[in-house]
Amino acid sequence: MKKIKSYAAQGSDTPLAPFQITRRTPGPSDVRFEILYCGVCHSDIHQVRNEWGGSIYPMVPGHEIVGRVKSVGENVSKFKVGDLAAVGCLVDSCRTCDNCRHGMEQYCRNGSVGTYNSYERDGVTPTYGGYSKEIVVHEDFVLKVPGNLPLEGVAPLLCAGITTWSPLRHWNIGRNHRVGVSGLGGLGHMAVKFAAAFGAEVTMLSTSPKKEADARRLGAHKFLLTTDNQVLKQHRGYFDFIIDTVSAPHDYNALLKLLATNGTLICIGAPPNPVEIGVFNLLGQRKSIGGSMIGGLPETQEMLDFCGTNEIVSDVEVIDMAYINEAYERMLAGDVRYRFVIDMATL
Repeated sequence: MKKIKSYAAQGSDTPLAPFQITRRTPGPSDVRFEILYCGVCHSDIHQVRNEWGGSIYPMVPGHEIVGRVKSVGENVSKFKVGDLAAVGCLVDSCRTCDNCRHGMEQYCRNGSVGTYNSYERDGVTPTYGGYSKEIVVHEDFVLKVPGNLPLEGVAPLLCAGITTWSPLRHWNIGRNHRVGVSGLGGLGHMAVKFAAAFGAEVTMLSTSPKKEADARRLGAHKFLLTTDNQVLKQHRGYFDFIIDTVSAPHDYNALLKLLATNGTLICIGAPPNPVEIGVFNLLGQRKSIGGSMIGGLPETQEMLDFCGTNEIVSDVEVIDMAYINEAYERMLAGDVRYRFVIDMATL
């Protein structure tokens, strides 16, 4: 067991502050690595503030983790000391259910283990995330990082990246598809980059005209202002797919009207309250609404390899660890382009 510096929340209404945690002694199949950068996800705020319920305190957030290997267990074959390594939203699963056996550990039927705010498979030991100096993870849940990419830009790929990559791959979105991306934030900016890289025609759907220049810089071919009713009418039935990244309350029915026959609205944002869907917005042109959550380990590695080959990373603002509470407030105000990343050397 080893004492490690971290930042933690002691309750739903307390700021994050320095805290000492204990990491397990690495086992034969474990990888221990120094955390160099950790992305700040909007779900960190939800969980720190217990907005989804069931939060476990003290809580050390962070599931967009990139670092360098310090030691490996005797049975580890994929990593050696000095390698770059990464951990995303999961650190374990049952390994035996049909979903796990098909590389979809995020949908483990017996319950996957989150990188933080979760319990190990013993049901007793809490997990602590990447707002810390080191982490110890079984090698099956550690990912290889391309050496040609800036590590601060890689970190958000472990959540924002895979959360957008997975549905694009699942629905085979690419050439000859018209894709709308609703919301230009941490998720939205990666959805634009990936959909454009896959050859789709990409349109940014936004309530803010100020987002147009950035959307086009990121790879969007078109921009649609969703507060303009005339523009919405002109684009009814236009899109094959819409990737909805918005976590604030919004009108799903307005987005459904923009879909073509057999079109699909793919929800990856998580608004806090249930939404109303007009069934005739689905029946009329055989439209669908679906959802997707992060990705499994094979898919995440595929994404990282693709990003290395195509030099794709997240747009980030690097911050000191001590700035995290201010960063949370700025995220809530939409004041980040497009992901905060903590330089863990500042802890």
